[in-house]
Amino acid sequence: MSHDATPAVPDTAHGIASAVRAGRLKATAVVGAAISEISLRDRAYNSVTRILGPRAIGLAEQVDRKVAAGEDPGPLAGVPFGIKDLFDCEGETTTAGSTVLRESAPAPRDAAIVERLRLAGAIPLATTNMDEFAYGFATDNAHYGITRNPHDTTRLAGGSSGGSAAAVAAGLLPLSLGTDTNGSIRVPASLCGLWAIRPTQGRLPKAGTYPFAASFDTVGPFTRDLADLKVAFDALDMHGNREPAPPELRVARLGGWFAENVSDKLESAIGDVMAAFGSNEIVELPEVARARAAAFLITAAEGGALHLPRLRAHASAYDPATRDRLLAGALLPARTVYQAQRLRRWFREQAYVAFARADVLVAPAVVGEAPRIDQPLIEIDGQMVSARANLGLYTQPLTLTGFPIMSVPLKTPGLPVGLQLMALPGKEEALFAAAEVLAKAGLAVAASVPG
Repeated sequence: MSHDATPAVPDTAHGIASAVRAGRLKATAVVGAAISEISLRDRAYNSVTRILGPRAIGLAEQVDRKVAAGEDPGPLAGVPFGIKDLFDCEGETTTAGSTVLRESAPAPRDAAIVERLRLAGAIPLATTNMDEFAYGFATDNAHYGITRNPHDTTRLAGGSSGGSAAAVAAGLLPLSLGTDTNGSIRVPASLCGLWAIRPTQGRLPKAGTYPFAASFDTVGPFTRDLADLKVAFDALDMHGNREPAPPELRVARLGGWFAENVSDKLESAIGDVMAAFGSNEIVELPEVARARAAAFLITAAEGGALHLPRLRAHASAYDPATRDRLLAGALLPARTVYQAQRLRRWFREQAYVAFARADVLVAPAVVGEAPRIDQPLIEIDGQMVSARANLGLYTQPLTLTGFPIMSVPLKTPGLPVGLQLMALPGKEEALFAAAEVLAKAGLAVAASVPG
């Protein structure tokens, strides 16, 4: 993020917070610069749906008053952040990317995850675009338009948290919040070249979050900087009990399903990653195709059940593509959903077995670079198939585990590609330790801000 005023606003969240806490920079100046950047540049990306200007300025003034009084405003003092438009923001209507909810009453308070960042001194500045009701991997929204990838605006940003990812990738904001049900953090983070984390299922609160598939939904942050991801996660986790990373990390690659259809560029980068850990260990999970199908069925069933009453009354108000998938999910037989849930439990048990030989498992996040908007296709098993339906090829099966997964931006030529690092529940510190190894080796770094 840049601004003509002096002093310049740092590009990182921790840089902004350090300057604000030291009194070198006013939080109001940071917020003003961010509003100007969004107003000037976001028309190229369509990442932001609303600027929360008056409230943001008021909160920034509170931060500045604390600094002037010698009080500590928090580890994210003055850091503006974006909010996927399914998190409640006090005084705003939560639309979840749809016009169906636009007449709903404004939220009486912030979602828990928004409040935790605000208590750390960060400032909610904008709501961000998303797939309607988070059902998609493209952020191609019939009501609010498509979000474009800042690294090539002819390409998809990914979804469903694409607006949050694009705003950070474009340098409009240093931090944003998203949700991940089947890959909605991991896919856009990979395509936009960002750091992000889907924490252990249930570790962070979902209160005030409009659900998609409640038994899968997880919340987490996007950043361009690994240090920023750490400070954001610390603030969101409110310094809960942490299990330290093992002194000697054992790292293995997920093979089988996760080694098929990988682009040459990504395959080469994964080879470098494994070499950095001095490992050639490969672990395979069984029945991954069935696990992905189970995740799809459970998601469809839960989403369909949630929306069925409203669909009966207002079906025409939905994006037709979203409506049809929700209706199909609502019609799934109970026996089918039960079998999917049984497979879910079994697959999670198999994932625990895989960690007998590793502390961290490595897998691609997507098959390759972001697909073009005018040709939203990716190659799977030699055939060109819908990107919107298949960008979660590697993320969706791992959803069944509920394990923590970090998205790592790989340093490669051309457009961004990304990696998934997965650990056992509660072992986020192992992910950060592995990420630090890759960052120090120069193999993992957020793609440079365009412009």
